[in-house]
Amino acid sequence: MKNLQIDNLSCAELKNPKFVKPIRINYIQNFIEKTWEAVKSYDSVSVLLYHKTKNSFLIVKQFRPPVFVNDNTHKVTYELCAGIIDKDLSLSQIVKEEIDEECGYDVQLQDITKITSFFTNVGVSGAKQYMYFATIDDSMKVHSGGGVNDEYIELEYISVDNAKKFIFDETKAKTPGIMFAFYWFFDNYD
Repeated sequence: MKNLQIDNLSCAELKNPKFVKPIRINYIQNFIEKTWEAVKSYDSVSVLLYHKTKNSFLIVKQFRPPVFVNDNTHKVTYELCAGIIDKDLSLSQIVKEEIDEECGYDVQLQDITKITSFFTNVGVSGAKQYMYFATIDDSMKVHSGGGVNDEYIELEYISVDNAKKFIFDETKAKTPGIMFAFYWFFDNYD
């Protein structure tokens, strides 16, 4: 792992947010007035990348401040390559761009397959994620990846043979999406 040092972490009230908007939802449920605190956020895409020569999944490791605030034993999370839908492009085009930016591979649009969609973080934001699959190999590698600007992204290969063990390894902070995607692969390609 690259040297990741976190200093001067603090929490403050969110004013003029760029990516999320805290809201209070007021409603009546079965004749009872209720309120709920939530966050309006962007929908997203994710992609399970299978490197056929290495018989491995290519995943990203990222520093996620909310995870670190809640459990400072985890500096990074293990995730699928992913990104928010903040451009007026097709979902598969956004996936293609994320694969390039985060992982450094040039995958053709026709080689990106939709798996499914689902809602994430349903108690807080309820944003939708569209999940995709693509196969990669070394001939598609165009640069080292790592994200854009000041993103902190590392790439890691998880062999298909070790993926089930990885899923249940609680020492690795991971998202439900990555676990679901691995099982989808086992049901469809294993």
